[in-house]
Amino acid sequence: MDWRNIDNGFEIPTEYYSDQPYVVEADDGAWVCCLTTGENREGMPGQYIRTMRSTDCGKTWPESCRMEPSGAPENSYSVLLKTNFGRIYCFYNFNKDNTRELIANDPPFEGGICRRVDSQGYYVFRYSDDNGKTWSDERGEVPIRRFRIDYENPYNGEIMFFWNVGKPLIDGDDAYLSIHKIGELGEGTFVKSEGVLVKSTNIMSEKDISRLEFETLPEGDIGLRAPKGGGLIAEEQSYVSLSDGTFFVVYRTIDGRAAYSYSRDKGRSWDEPSYMPVKNPRAANFVWKLENGDFLYWFHNHGGKWYEDRNPVWCLAGKEADGQDGKIIKWSQPEVLLYLDDPYTRISYPDLIQKDGRTYITETQKDIARTHLIDSNFIEKLFEWDSDRKITADGLIFSGGPGECEFPDPSPMLEFAHIGPASCTGDLRKGFSMDFLLKKLPGSGTVLFNNCKMDGSGIKIVMTGDIRIKIEISDGMSLSSWCCDQGVLIEGVNHIVVIVDGGPKTISFVINGRFNDGGTYRQYGWGRYNPNIRHVNGRRKALIHNSVNILRLYDRAIMTVEACKNYKVGKQEV
Repeated sequence: MDWRNIDNGFEIPTEYYSDQPYVVEADDGAWVCCLTTGENREGMPGQYIRTMRSTDCGKTWPESCRMEPSGAPENSYSVLLKTNFGRIYCFYNFNKDNTRELIANDPPFEGGICRRVDSQGYYVFRYSDDNGKTWSDERGEVPIRRFRIDYENPYNGEIMFFWNVGKPLIDGDDAYLSIHKIGELGEGTFVKSEGVLVKSTNIMSEKDISRLEFETLPEGDIGLRAPKGGGLIAEEQSYVSLSDGTFFVVYRTIDGRAAYSYSRDKGRSWDEPSYMPVKNPRAANFVWKLENGDFLYWFHNHGGKWYEDRNPVWCLAGKEADGQDGKIIKWSQPEVLLYLDDPYTRISYPDLIQKDGRTYITETQKDIARTHLIDSNFIEKLFEWDSDRKITADGLIFSGGPGECEFPDPSPMLEFAHIGPASCTGDLRKGFSMDFLLKKLPGSGTVLFNNCKMDGSGIKIVMTGDIRIKIEISDGMSLSSWCCDQGVLIEGVNHIVVIVDGGPKTISFVINGRFNDGGTYRQYGWGRYNPNIRHVNGRRKALIHNSVNILRLYDRAIMTVEACKNYKVGKQEV
């Protein structure tokens, strides 16, 4: 069983729609989850907040309740905050005035009227003083200062368009709520957006909600936007604090990469935003601070500009480092975190919680929400990206130089299976990896490795005319191929790792210690292979070209961090 396959998680009960399953641990040890659900699709009437409790780390959720009574106007997009005295607040959008239509752009909205009303109104809260079992009858409102983007909306700020998916940031005795302001409604529903923080200096200790104090940041009337030259979208900000008090934020754009920034004055101002070193479409990308002070980043690793393709989920490990003006975060390289076999599935809006040394992540496909226990060995390896340099031995089944050699078969990817009276395909979710050194760049068409039989089954690695490495894999019936990025091979020695992952059915390249993300030439650096390939068994006698110094075969998909460690050692082996 592959723990990364989200089908293997534990379902969180919802109606037809499910969004933002966010979790805190109550003082009695139970997990309290809030999420948005409803009997229709996202943004349809009847959407509401449900809260639940689990005493078995998200396996079951026997207790649940609605935040607003049945029949109330839309209440959506909730986050939880736990105070120093154990109270749990639930903050959410509330269409308190029961507004049924909004002025929007025509097109795409016929007549300039939008009837999606879940991302406007008031930012409100209720609270629980019994560990999430019941919630206050009293509902409070959080004042949000109007910015330029609000005054420029069709209502001149009288109605504010906004929503929230970012969890509150706790910094000492202060709490910060993440708000995503919307400027106008149009294509993709939201045409212009930017991020702000609402700070409270006393919510962590004050029990009388009438005395709570709130301040909207940053100073001025412009929030967090896309970097210069970027688009009008800057939303779903996710914040963490660093050990020196610096704030770090990351958020989605429509520029093919997420944006990030640092604040050295607790959110009052921000550095000029920059783009993250990895690609991400218009999809939630979150950062979490772990119990040990390290960071984990969730993203989707391709340069799309819209909402599609959120499967697989990828992650980076982050560690603090010294920058020019204070602490910064240094990042590892992409690793597959979660996936589902259906490539059109959208996995998003996650949360992370740690308990008893274990790491759990919640996520949703918008119709099913789940909890997942992340493999501890994966977490351990993930954060070794800047540690010892050694050749990975786990799963190594072949190591050899150029010429003809005896070459083993990697484990099959699929098998013939019996389930009850029926026969069907058994997916073993096995993969393999090939690691080799090129002493020099050979000419176009050079076959670097080949163990293919007459029917084509096996593995072939060739040099293309545009100076790229291409792998071809086949079982004699199905064939797949993928190339490394353009422009990544250098004159002289190159270290190549090809990772064929039988879980998400992906092929990726790590060249000279860098994960190939497609660069400026293509949206994806990684590709999908044909899921019907049963094996890559070829001839026992394989041919390795004389430009290859050492070739290794692993009977599993090694991690990117392992490929990079091999590079650090392997480049010395020529």
